[in-house]
Amino acid sequence: MQQPTDRTFRLPPRRTGLAHAFDAARYSLNGMRRLFAESAFRQELLAALGVFGLFALAALPAHAFLIQFVLFCLLFAVEALNTAIEVIVDRVSPEYSSFAKDGKDLGSVAVFALLVANGATAAWFLSSAF
Repeated sequence: MQQPTDRTFRLPPRRTGLAHAFDAARYSLNGMRRLFAESAFRQELLAALGVFGLFALAALPAHAFLIQFVLFCLLFAVEALNTAIEVIVDRVSPEYSSFAKDGKDLGSVAVFALLVANGATAAWFLSSAF
């Protein structure tokens, strides 16, 4: 195993103001690129597009779109956090361990809860339209 050097742990100088905002935007775009590599996220995104298409066909009111949009944004954020947990756990514990399994399972149940919330909300709004 390679010994860490001072160079390994040296952080870049902290930027402020507009430079910090641009850095944060770049980090977010990099995160979105990484998230698009996850098939689960791509499936959730397709589901969101399908739900919004059905909402449009059903001529649902704006508040239905807004509530569903917020729920899908929460789902995407939790999916990103779940992916981050999985990446870190795989790096820290490449062999099987119960704590790694628990971490991944807990992230998965968080995503599942929001999938249920999104599905139930979409079903409720669509059932009121027909």
